[in-house]
Amino acid sequence: MTKKLTQIGLLRQYFHQHPRRDIPHKEVVDWVTDEWLSLTGTRFRDPDRGIRKLHQYGELVKVSKGVYRYDPSLAQSIDLDNFTQEQKDTILSRDNFRCVQCGRGRKEGVELHVDHIKPRKFGGKSTLFNGQTLCSEHNMLKQTLSQTETGKKMFIRLLDVAHHEGINKLVDFCEDVLATYERHGINSHIIWDDSRED
Repeated sequence: MTKKLTQIGLLRQYFHQHPRRDIPHKEVVDWVTDEWLSLTGTRFRDPDRGIRKLHQYGELVKVSKGVYRYDPSLAQSIDLDNFTQEQKDTILSRDNFRCVQCGRGRKEGVELHVDHIKPRKFGGKSTLFNGQTLCSEHNMLKQTLSQTETGKKMFIRLLDVAHHEGINKLVDFCEDVLATYERHGINSHIIWDDSRED
């Protein structure tokens, strides 16, 4: 019996054929859209979403913006410690089928994900205690959190340098960026004192 061809399966096939290589987004998208059209005569629906899903599933390492790598040893270890369907159902039910961050859920038409609170790449286990329900938006925000943390810390340091050196234009720029972090509630655990005296 031949395995049914799926779009995510075709994406997975390309990465598996090129293990341990940093693959730019455009390269894989061009290949899968051409291959899908050739095999089915139809357009590939959303390759970007498929790549993001493979990354979310733990099958791909995001090397940098738009560049992914399939590493069989990492993917295999992650696959071995994923939530079972029973665990997912229990976590979703426990969280009342709502995102623990914003409270939106299926009634609002929001796609829900069962997420590792402590990420697998940092040793987080697939246990009920380490699981939470997130909407797509907050799941994506969590994945980029470490990058935004780094950015906020960098702007705080840059602001200190600009104050010290008296570069008013740079001071204004850094304060605008940091105010944007505050306005959107991003990384509020990193404290920026915007009321300090010079």
